[in-house]
Amino acid sequence: MEFMSAGPVLLPTSGSASPWVPEHGSHASSTSEGLSGLPADYPNHLGQGTLAWTGKQFDDDKPHFVYNLTECELLEICRGKDHFKCMPISRLRVFSKFLPTLDTLTHVPALELDGDQVNRTNFPLPTLGPKLDELSHDIYNGKGLCVIRGINPDEWAVEDLTIIWLGIQAYIADQRGCQDDRGNMLVADKSSKMKLGHHRHSTSAISFHNEEAGDVVAWLTRSTAAAGGKCIVASAYTIYNILAAHRPDIIRTLAKSDWPFALPRFQCRPLLFWHDSRLVMNFGRTPLLGNAVHPRPDHLPKLNDRQREALDVVEAVAQAVQLEIKTQPGDMHFINNLAILHRREGFVDGESSQQKRHLVRMRLRSTRLGWEIPDDLKHEWHTAFDKDASRQTWHLEPMPGDVFPLRKYTN
Repeated sequence: MEFMSAGPVLLPTSGSASPWVPEHGSHASSTSEGLSGLPADYPNHLGQGTLAWTGKQFDDDKPHFVYNLTECELLEICRGKDHFKCMPISRLRVFSKFLPTLDTLTHVPALELDGDQVNRTNFPLPTLGPKLDELSHDIYNGKGLCVIRGINPDEWAVEDLTIIWLGIQAYIADQRGCQDDRGNMLVADKSSKMKLGHHRHSTSAISFHNEEAGDVVAWLTRSTAAAGGKCIVASAYTIYNILAAHRPDIIRTLAKSDWPFALPRFQCRPLLFWHDSRLVMNFGRTPLLGNAVHPRPDHLPKLNDRQREALDVVEAVAQAVQLEIKTQPGDMHFINNLAILHRREGFVDGESSQQKRHLVRMRLRSTRLGWEIPDDLKHEWHTAFDKDASRQTWHLEPMPGDVFPLRKYTN
């Protein structure tokens, strides 16, 4: 499928297959149901900032979304980590929440520091900090993504690597969100024979989606697979522009509040919002369709043909305009979860630990730059970001399923 550029809107080239060709007559059905035009107040075209882009616009050799740390900046990061760890004990709390992992971390020091204490004040980055502020603004109001590159995970103990990860995060977005009702803050994205029932712990490809909460979804790459496993992203703004020009009925379908989500709680809500003069997408197939491992319960409402087609069209357009990111060990990804869809390529792990894909995911929000959240999504944001810090849990290594519960329906 090929496209030619018409500004931020892409048009199919002659002879190419169009991703918005209606299937099963659902396009005609949408028209007959009065769904042919854009919803009220939705714009005909999105052009603000540079959030509308395609993968082909980025130079593979020198991608503009990658920030390469200099030697001086790496030294400053090391000093920031040392500054944090050398704080007076009276100002720190013993990090008892690490204790479940101590049997697997023989090199962990006696005093552990609470991850929610790492901030801009106690992790000073006088030179790099202003650049990270610029990257934060670009994530919220520019391209919607960045990769910070240059950290070598092999040079750091896992607890120091995590402190560095949190220190850099503090300049991108200062709030950190829980990822389940037990207060887990770090999620391991790696294959596991114990947890093959959850796609996060399989080696299979994952379709495009957004996390159910968090302005910014962030990953630290501790190691990469022997083959595959690329992070793949697509701009919801570009997808919108294409649909607005060619299939506005799909946008109207996505904006209806009759989508029956199975997780994290049953809820009918839209997939697409025009809110506070911004487009917000919160998209996912598995919570709506289930899959082979997690079949959708019979008692929940099923999607109609119009909704199924809308999911397929969004997935097809996203794949047509996607950007593939070749991840390196130590990479820190930051993606605008409100405006950018992401998915994972399938992968094959090698025999050594350095050839096994291992990412650590977090959910973030900036008190300074955070977007206004639509009412239908506020419950999930509240659950993630308003949890008492004393109930947060920071596991440096992947936990067994009974410690980090695997939900019946995955996101």
